[in-house]
Amino acid sequence: MPHGWIILDKPLGLGSTQAVGAVKRVCREAGLGKVKVGHGGTLDPLASGVLPIALGEATKLCGRMLDASKVYAFTVQFGTETDTLDLEGKVIAESPVRPALADIEAVLPRFTGHIEQVPPAYSALKVDGMRAYDLARKGAAVELQSRAVTIHSLHREAAEADSVTLIASVSKGTYIRSLARDIALALGTVGHVTMLRRLKAGPFGIDQAISLDKLNEVGKGAPLENVLLPLEAGLVDIPALDLGPEQASMVRQGRVLTGLPHTDGLHWARLGPIPIALVELSGGAATVVRGFNLSDVAE
Repeated sequence: MPHGWIILDKPLGLGSTQAVGAVKRVCREAGLGKVKVGHGGTLDPLASGVLPIALGEATKLCGRMLDASKVYAFTVQFGTETDTLDLEGKVIAESPVRPALADIEAVLPRFTGHIEQVPPAYSALKVDGMRAYDLARKGAAVELQSRAVTIHSLHREAAEADSVTLIASVSKGTYIRSLARDIALALGTVGHVTMLRRLKAGPFGIDQAISLDKLNEVGKGAPLENVLLPLEAGLVDIPALDLGPEQASMVRQGRVLTGLPHTDGLHWARLGPIPIALVELSGGAATVVRGFNLSDVAE
């Protein structure tokens, strides 16, 4: 059973669930049997870029990946707003205003740091037990509450006469389509997203991502190791905690380790190079948050 990450450069038109299905299919074609597969953060079909796909025990880290900060490149087309806030929807508002580059640069700091934003009506959030996008598609008025998000950084990459391409590093829960809408409104016009590409998700960057064609080669006989990153590649943003065999055995049993001279916070415990568990340290005591059941670990 493989354990680790495939970082897919998701192409346009492919949904995240379809991407997971593609990995499952390739694993079957490669003779790996039924492999547990999950993804670390949904990307809409009209978005491309970094989609972390977890295999085996790495699926236990999908929740961490969903909570991680992400980096996007996106283009805002000024002059028209659509009901979906992207290319998929119908035009619902128009404006002749095309903001000057200096005005765009001046407004970006207002959208950096802790901000409030209203998610798009066409989103997966639930309203009275139904997905907002299902209600919106039925023509119902969808009113979503504003939410607090964090824009870690926001800067211009390129600009045309009627559009601007921006790079944003954002917290979980941030909707880039809402950010684009609000930036346009702050500039006295309307806008929608015409390009959205994820450049980074948690510790994984676009330089680690592979194409769908490269993934499909595994199903035709190429070694899975060519595209599979180890489970611990999803843990490089937190410190490692080295254990001895006896300590590792205790952690596998869910017991608390004490007397550890390490800083408080989340760590990943390992025996040699093998991940044993995510542990939370407090006052020198390590409590298991999530264990990894890796059968190749030798006591």
